[in-house]
Amino acid sequence: MQPRNMSMSGVVDLAAVKAANEAKAKAEQTRAEVARQGGAAAVSPSSLVIDVDEAGFERDVLQRSAEVPVVLDFWAEWCQPCKQLSPLLERLAQEYNGRFILAKVDVDANQMLMQQFGIQGIPAVFAVVAGQALPLFQGAAPEQQIRQTLDQLIQVGEERFGLTGITVDSEGAAETAEPAPVPAGPYDALLEAAVQALDAGDFAGAVQAYRNVLSDDPGNTEAKLGLAQAELLRRVSDMDPQKVRQTAADNPADVNAQIDAADLDLVGGHVEDAFGRLVETVRLTAGEDRDAVRVRLLKLFEVIGPDDPRVSAARSALARVLF
Repeated sequence: MQPRNMSMSGVVDLAAVKAANEAKAKAEQTRAEVARQGGAAAVSPSSLVIDVDEAGFERDVLQRSAEVPVVLDFWAEWCQPCKQLSPLLERLAQEYNGRFILAKVDVDANQMLMQQFGIQGIPAVFAVVAGQALPLFQGAAPEQQIRQTLDQLIQVGEERFGLTGITVDSEGAAETAEPAPVPAGPYDALLEAAVQALDAGDFAGAVQAYRNVLSDDPGNTEAKLGLAQAELLRRVSDMDPQKVRQTAADNPADVNAQIDAADLDLVGGHVEDAFGRLVETVRLTAGEDRDAVRVRLLKLFEVIGPDDPRVSAARSALARVLF
C-alpha cells in the first residue's frame, strides 16, 4: 500500500478554535494536578511503546495525551506493510525519548476503535493531542517522511497545547539493560574516505561514501550530518551565485529560485537568512510547491543539527506559517 498524504493539515480541521481552547484547558488542569501531587515520575523506556485496547483507551491514550502526544499505530498480524512500519515507529519512539508515546492497536481485537477512527485500511497512523484525534498517514512510508511528520506533531503539541513530553528514566534502564550490541562494522575508513572526497571537491563520491555507511548503520549520526553537508555542497557546486541571487530577488514566489538561494545562504554562513527565506516562501506558497520548500528546509536543519538554537527558532517559525 502506498503512503497517502502525510500533511498535518488535518490539525486545522479537527482542532477548531473552541475545541482547541477546551483541550488546552484540560491539559493545563491535568498538568496542574500532577504538579500538586509532586510532579510526574520518570517512566521507563519500555513505557514509550504500549499495547492499547478498547477498555484501556481512555486511561492509556486520552488521559496520557494531556501530558504528551500519543501516536496510534493501527495494525494486524496478517498485514505485511504493518510488519515494516511498526518496528520503525517503535524505534523512533525510543529515539525521541519521551517526546511522544506510541500506542499499538490490533484492529482484529479492537474493531470498535477502528470504526471510531473511520479506518478503511491498515497500517493507519493517527495521533491524539490533548484529547483531540489527528490523522497522520496511511500505509508504509519512508523514514524521513515519518520523521518530518512526527516533528510537526511535536511542534503542534508544544505550540498549541504546551506539551513538552515526559521524562524517561534512562539511568534506571541502563542499570538493567543488556550490553548494547557492537555496531555492524568499523566505519572509520568509510567516513575518512568521505571526508577526503569532500576535501578534494568530489561531492558525489562523498555522498556515496556516507550512504554506504548509512545503508549498514542507519542511525550513524556522523554519517547523517556528513551526508546532509555533502548533498548541499554538491547542489551549489555548479551554481552561478550572482545569477541565483538576482533571480531570487526578482521572483520572490519562485520556489526553485528561493531554494537555490537558501542553499547559497547556508554555504556562505548566513544560517538565519537561509531559514528565514524558506519559511517566508512556505508562507507564500501552497500545495506541492509549499511541500517542496518545507522538505528542503528540513534538510537544511539536518546540515546545522537539531540542537542548534537557530534550528529551534526556525522550527517554531515554520510551525506558525503552517498551522
